[in-house]
Amino acid sequence: MTGMIELVASDGFKLSAYRADPDGAPRGGLVVVQEIFGVNSHIRSVCDGYAADGYLAIAPALFDRYERDVDLGYSPDDIAKGRVLKGKAANDVALRDVAAARDTAAEAGKVGIVGYCWGGLITWLAASRLPGFACAVPYYGGGMPDAIGETPRCPVMAHFGEWDQMIPVAAVDKLKAAHPDIEVFIYAADHGFNCDQRASYDPISAKLARERTLEFLRENVG
Repeated sequence: MTGMIELVASDGFKLSAYRADPDGAPRGGLVVVQEIFGVNSHIRSVCDGYAADGYLAIAPALFDRYERDVDLGYSPDDIAKGRVLKGKAANDVALRDVAAARDTAAEAGKVGIVGYCWGGLITWLAASRLPGFACAVPYYGGGMPDAIGETPRCPVMAHFGEWDQMIPVAAVDKLKAAHPDIEVFIYAADHGFNCDQRASYDPISAKLARERTLEFLRENVG
């Protein structure tokens, strides 16, 4: 099936999520963690893409606790609204909802997690604080260098943009030095380079990062 489903977090909260199933038997599961724009058309397309690669992909709606059906674009007004919602969203609470998505994705076997921007930070925290993930792939995780003290429980591959003013390369270098066991790639690109709906989209960097991510998933999930 492909479409919206309902998840139940450990505290009993019911949230929506986008689910995309592969055509055949799944290689494994994948939790896809949203940016500050909700489970919008881009995040749904990311899920669809990984489903086409053989994974049961689930994107939990992490803003459902604060506002239902958030589906934003990338205009200045959308960015402002997304920042307000993100400001309401405690990371520990978001991890409960990620765990609910993980439990459903586990129907398919081993589970990986990939996230973008704020979702990249949540992915990094999930790798460190939640059991049950075979690997984690944060993309330009805002706040990751500030969470340098986290210790991942699973293999991590991280992608950053060289021109990202929100996450300077110097901060990424410190992250690499503190965690020499994680794979870190820096691209000649800006923040949000993976999103083909943003002005910062860089198709070359996005393609290479996705190829690396898919290989990483093959190695660790299936």
